[in-house]
Amino acid sequence: MMDYKGYKAQIDFDNDAGIFVGAVINTRDGITFTGRSVDELRRAFREAVDDYLAMACDMAGNTEQPYSGKLAIRVNPILHRAIATCAEREGKSVAAWVADQLTQATGINAVKAG
Repeated sequence: MMDYKGYKAQIDFDNDAGIFVGAVINTRDGITFTGRSVDELRRAFREAVDDYLAMACDMAGNTEQPYSGKLAIRVNPILHRAIATCAEREGKSVAAWVADQLTQATGINAVKAG
């Protein structure tokens, strides 16, 4: 995981091409980059984010801010108690239990936030 200016990237290695491939994960806009070494990958990531932000200036700021990974919600106290009970039963914090439930509901595999 890489982090730059609040944008987080997940890195994979393409064995066939022999390169690292990165994608920014906390925005819906497609920001990708590649590199043959870690240093090259870091440089490409920073350039990709900087280019994206420069494009935002040209488009009057019409780019998406990165998602922080923090989600604040309000629920009915009865639901809150039920969630806490479920979390305790599974030996998890409420936050971890809710994250697991959202992961299952969306079909998105959990990715560690840098």
